[in-house]
Amino acid sequence: MPFDTHNPSVGAITDVDGIEVGHHTDARRPTGCSVVIAREGAVAGVDVRGAAPGTRETDLLAPGNLVSSVHAIMLAGGSAWGLDAATGAMRWLEEQGVGLDVGVGRLPLVPAAVLFDLHVGDMTIRPDAAAGYAACAAATRQPPVEGNVGAGAGAVVGKMFGMQHAMKGGLGTASVRVGDVTVGALIACNAVGDVVDPDTGLPLAGARTVDGLALRDTRRALLRGEPPHPILAGSNTTIGVIATNALLSKVQAQRLAMAGHDGLARSINPVHTMSDGDTLFALATGRAAHHPGMLVLATMAAEATARATLRAVQAARSLTTHEGLHLPCMADLA
Repeated sequence: MPFDTHNPSVGAITDVDGIEVGHHTDARRPTGCSVVIAREGAVAGVDVRGAAPGTRETDLLAPGNLVSSVHAIMLAGGSAWGLDAATGAMRWLEEQGVGLDVGVGRLPLVPAAVLFDLHVGDMTIRPDAAAGYAACAAATRQPPVEGNVGAGAGAVVGKMFGMQHAMKGGLGTASVRVGDVTVGALIACNAVGDVVDPDTGLPLAGARTVDGLALRDTRRALLRGEPPHPILAGSNTTIGVIATNALLSKVQAQRLAMAGHDGLARSINPVHTMSDGDTLFALATGRAAHHPGMLVLATMAAEATARATLRAVQAARSLTTHEGLHLPCMADLA
């Protein structure tokens, strides 16, 4: 299927059987969290490519470790504080009777990753356990809302030359289908680099020129010698979840997460930097009758991730904080 950057009908991660998504967006400042739920459990994997990640329970997902299935993945703003949202998700899932049977009760397994949005508004406001609980309570099988919501509420892209030249990032979703197998992705894009068209490599949202009216093209600017603005380590990150209804082993789930990073590399430039904590999870619900093979699944994962990353900036809306920071969106420059 050709990549149509003007077509918003690119599916959603909830097209995958057994997957639900919920958001909580804080009304007090742009931050929030997004949860991907697999009530019946899903085989899971993870791949961390950024050098400054904020994560929880990722060691659990290593192929050599014991537990193969998890019950939800939490994505949150708030930097390391946002990891607390996963505790709220555990509480909600336990109340629903969802989790690993440990004899005396159910233990929900909820890995998590966070992005840094503390420069957008009052940093003392960040997702907590109550926010994670609320995101789960709001979860449905319907296509999730995109843009300035959940984990993407405070996301910003194109920060290589300072926040004053950056643009609004956000949260996006997409899916692709081959036969009866679906692969979907949910991406919260808070990259230091630009978001680019995966087909042409042309920047669509990111660092702006000094007058703020056009895109600078971070890759070309760096290559012609423009010095980057000093960047606080870990203050950027693209995080997300890839889900499929294919039946996968834990090793294959990890490979699917790895393949998803190819999609990030096609849609973000530069990506996986020392200042990004890029992390992708993979979930396999195993409900499809057929398996197209890992080569096809990996291609689908990269495509869904690239499309969802693009949707994150297409759906984003401009934002001005109480402190006076103005972040235009892709539609403003288009």
